[in-house]
Amino acid sequence: MTAAARRLPILGAGAVALLAGLFAGLARLGWEMPAPALAARLVDLHGPLMVCGFFGTVIGLERAVAFAKPWAFAAPLLSGLGAIALLVGLPVVLGGATMLGGALIFLAVAGIVAYRHRALYTLTLALGAAAWPAGLAAWLIADRVGAGVAAWGCFLLLTIAGERLELSRFLPPSRWKAPGAVLAFGLLLAGSLLTALELPPGDMLFGIGLLALAIWLLRHDVVRRTVRQSGLTRYMAICLLSGYFWLAAAGAITVACGLPEGGPFYDAILHSLFVGFVFAMVFGHVPVILPAVLRLPMPFHPGLYAPLVLLHASLLLRVAGDLGGIDAARRWGGMLGAVVILGFLLITAATVATAARRRPRTTS
Repeated sequence: MTAAARRLPILGAGAVALLAGLFAGLARLGWEMPAPALAARLVDLHGPLMVCGFFGTVIGLERAVAFAKPWAFAAPLLSGLGAIALLVGLPVVLGGATMLGGALIFLAVAGIVAYRHRALYTLTLALGAAAWPAGLAAWLIADRVGAGVAAWGCFLLLTIAGERLELSRFLPPSRWKAPGAVLAFGLLLAGSLLTALELPPGDMLFGIGLLALAIWLLRHDVVRRTVRQSGLTRYMAICLLSGYFWLAAAGAITVACGLPEGGPFYDAILHSLFVGFVFAMVFGHVPVILPAVLRLPMPFHPGLYAPLVLLHASLLLRVAGDLGGIDAARRWGGMLGAVVILGFLLITAATVATAARRRPRTTS
């Protein structure tokens, strides 16, 4: 069995977590779902399944492949197993603790990389890695998903920002690039800590941090240049730039309304961040990540723009429903968004499978 084939079960666990998370999200929106008992049990686990079970597993797998040490694969393996444990009904503490073990191994990998290659981007990636287990610990200790949400946001935000920082090294030097990044990261981390402690300034600091990061990315990211190119490079740049719009929107709503746990504003903020920003990054990077992880080609096709447009349209409908108090718009926006994400997953799988079948076989 090849190394790529051995990674498929881990990637499969992440995919299962994604499907379960989408299922739970639709149940949260009030849709009548099959298996009502399962839906009722998963409703409160929507966030952990999506952030830790899916994003954590996929990012952990990508990082383990790059780190190239067998023990690093324990991180995505444990986060995926933790999601499966939650899905099959094992105690939440057990599933959460399993995810926490994976998150701590992920942090160890990031810490080693930051120590070996001392730079702002590796430190940023390490801080993002630290935010993942911090959010899990906050959730498990407080027995409240909302306690860990801002920290999980920092996990994904700083992971993405660290990768963009690495690429921005190829741009002309800017005296404000590093100070601006440090300011945005500091605001986000301080805001997430105070939010977990339920201290009022946390919401404002987190919201300002989101806005600061959006402005920093728009000013310093290499996509300002790559968007002028063509093919996959242009597609990735458009995905990222569209995500930055939703990042700024999440920040603006948070500054204006705070981060109330539950309710329409909370829904608008979290989905602007985790769907509009993070999933736009996923859509843009999948054509690069899958070939690196599975050693399988994924040719770019202009048709990939369709899911991206539909993703943003569905989120716009959902957020408009949240802000306008139109429940039907919120519910249908959520349904359309789930269908688009599932459709993108199926398109990706079909594209990779087709390309793999057409790839010439090599003989030893």
